[in-house]
Amino acid sequence: MKDKQFAVIGIGRFGESLIKELSRMGFEVLAIDVDEEKVNDIIGIATHAVQADAMDEGTLNALGIRNFDTVIVAIGDNVQANILTTIILKEIGVKKVVAKAQNALHGKVLEKIGTDVVIYPERDMAIKLARSLVSHNFLEQINLSPEFGIIELFTPRIFRNKSLADIGLRKNMRVTVLAIRRGNDIIVTPVPEEKLYEGDILVALGHNDGLEQLSSLE
Repeated sequence: MKDKQFAVIGIGRFGESLIKELSRMGFEVLAIDVDEEKVNDIIGIATHAVQADAMDEGTLNALGIRNFDTVIVAIGDNVQANILTTIILKEIGVKKVVAKAQNALHGKVLEKIGTDVVIYPERDMAIKLARSLVSHNFLEQINLSPEFGIIELFTPRIFRNKSLADIGLRKNMRVTVLAIRRGNDIIVTPVPEEKLYEGDILVALGHNDGLEQLSSLE
């Protein structure tokens, strides 16, 4: 078992998927939900599964929640419970609190109360799906914030046999190429003179507008 410990509060579709993946990766996971049926369904997958009200500070303290490396608030159908649970977790000293937001306004509230990481699963999945539908090159995306992200994509045809300096991504799209994957080799922080070839996979960081423009190229 790996050392990191996670707690997931809320066993909906997102919470359940997260619990399954973290458990599959070998991490210790505590699953918490007020719904006994959902808790019973996750027993045998999570390391521990507990029926509890996460808005009860005494209950969270009894579970030793502050000893977990990261606590994810995956409550999705009750915004009030999501926010209040996050506040309590911050107040009792949890090291890192990650909370799921339903929309931008909800996300702003979570940021205001000191949430370490705010995530938008539905929005991010929609963006990923849309880009994969319109681009032959797009492979993967990581959203760092509402404004910035990292994408992985095959080198567009119009960039092939040109250097990074010739393409001018940073100047034209506010995008920086962090790495190039070429077969089994990885070129980290490539120099401006580095040429791109067919089959190269780019890992690029930038403003989402620039990344969208890059991923739409053929």
